[in-house]
Amino acid sequence: MGTAVKAAVGTTAGLLFLAVIAVVGIAGIAGSTTSGITATGATLLPTRAALADIPARMLTLYQQAAATCPGLPWTVLAAIGKTETDHARNPHMISTAGAVGPMQFLPSTFATYATPVPPGGKTPPTPWDPVDAVYAAARLLCTNGARDGRNLRGAIFAYNHDTAYVNDVLHTAATYAVSDQPTNPDGAFHAPTPQAAIAIAYARAQLGRPYIWGGEGPTHDSVGFDCSGLTQAAYAAAGIRLQRVAQDQYNAGPHVPDRTPLRPGDLVFYGTPTHVHHVGLYVGAGRMIDAPRPHEVIREEPIRYAGDQYLGAVRVSARP
Repeated sequence: MGTAVKAAVGTTAGLLFLAVIAVVGIAGIAGSTTSGITATGATLLPTRAALADIPARMLTLYQQAAATCPGLPWTVLAAIGKTETDHARNPHMISTAGAVGPMQFLPSTFATYATPVPPGGKTPPTPWDPVDAVYAAARLLCTNGARDGRNLRGAIFAYNHDTAYVNDVLHTAATYAVSDQPTNPDGAFHAPTPQAAIAIAYARAQLGRPYIWGGEGPTHDSVGFDCSGLTQAAYAAAGIRLQRVAQDQYNAGPHVPDRTPLRPGDLVFYGTPTHVHHVGLYVGAGRMIDAPRPHEVIREEPIRYAGDQYLGAVRVSARP
């Protein structure tokens, strides 16, 4: 490659990287510390384009795996998955170089990053399994510069030693993230904890599933959830065990004091202290994801509405 061409590529790469910084807030500008959190503390919510392009299961998986590496945006994992196999849609998933599976690992490279086996992964792990492959990709990136946003370009280059590939991944990542984040009614953005971010990602992936009384989701032989089954499963994805019914989830606390701004990941409850009849997962901007009632589907909606019997909130992340 000639010097003039290298200079042009370098300029393009720099412009793309600046654009990605503006969207995903990395490169240590203000010390990015959490996957899915920008340097300014805003959550990387998926754009409509991302929701349309990324299968719900894969979206949740990218977000969960990225949370294991502080400073690695889930959008980068998703962009690699898109570039490699169109989020596991490629029917063959075998490269001419012998890389296999949804994240295109050489078996020898995968073996280096395959353990410990992630939640839901195969035993023994395999590069063909999406869970194993995405978590291994997160570990590879983390080892090679993604942790704390120290050298994200270098981490992606370590994944595929090609500058054009790095640029493509960063460009795709920029299209997957919302840059202007929702705020609370008090006008301030309150960033979720890593566990809350995973819980929200899980709940968002369930949008459109039916309300089912007693439902606990597909891992428990149910196609849908009831309200507390959804919040329990969302936090289970983040490694936090909640009680099964809304009343017990409310009783467990700790309760958010009145007039204290809610934070994404808080549980919001309806009813009375001794008769809680509904719970939702707060996602910011005065909205929640919940399983509302029979014959309806899991949806995102305002936390306050006429006759709502709003009781209060519990901050799961504040539990000892």
